[in-house]
Amino acid sequence: MTTEHRLTVEDLTLGYRDRTVISSLDLAVPPGRITAVVGANACGKSTLLRAMSRLLAPRAGHVLLDGKDVHRLPAKALARTLGLLPQSPTAPEGIVVADLVGRGRHPHQGVFSRWSKDDDRAVAAALEATRTTELAERPVDELSGGQRQRVWIAMALAQQTELLLLDEPTTFLDVTHQVEVLDLLTDLNLARGTTIVMVLHDLNLAARYADHLIALADGRVHAAGTPEEVLTEGTVRAVFGLDSSVVTDPVSGRPLMLPIGRHRSGALSEP
Repeated sequence: MTTEHRLTVEDLTLGYRDRTVISSLDLAVPPGRITAVVGANACGKSTLLRAMSRLLAPRAGHVLLDGKDVHRLPAKALARTLGLLPQSPTAPEGIVVADLVGRGRHPHQGVFSRWSKDDDRAVAAALEATRTTELAERPVDELSGGQRQRVWIAMALAQQTELLLLDEPTTFLDVTHQVEVLDLLTDLNLARGTTIVMVLHDLNLAARYADHLIALADGRVHAAGTPEEVLTEGTVRAVFGLDSSVVTDPVSGRPLMLPIGRHRSGALSEP
């Protein structure tokens, strides 16, 4: 895979009905790197990813892939380059895991082409990477929330795109599986140069795993850059309305945000 594809947003305005969510936004996704989009609830993170994958048409502005408007590209051609894992995907009733993951190969199928050994290998590799091989013949609707999330990630991996957008990929996962999934995405980025953009709820996981952070506030980019540049006490206060202390993570060497609650001394409050 190459890392030459460039995904940019120019003067983008997005909304639903009479509500504007994103206003006149500009940003560039560093190719071949991991970008995490962070921000408070309802700040537009998921809306931005929907527009970047052309699921949501902009009110104004453009989402550009290699300088071309994604809303003007043929759907199948775009899907061979850019994949999306939405926040709450739904599976057809009764479908088994292997068949769902196999749907990630759809963009690679032509009108007359048949399922190939390359497709088999892609599905098997995706199942193995997400530790879902043993679930291959299980109906998706019988799985736990965490198992389903790993299966959806497997489907996105089977698509084998050069850009991958993930909206809260650690949803429903306990802390062990959150780290496993983010390690998996890091391995994918390092081994294949896949450009990854993901919305993450956890600021500290975002800072640990991303090369580039984008902090949204009130439908605009409040800060963008390296974790060291973005994850500051001032940014946390401005974006989340939270007082914090930002220190260096002794494991990763990245910034680590420690929230400061009302009981700052750590003492128990009086009854």
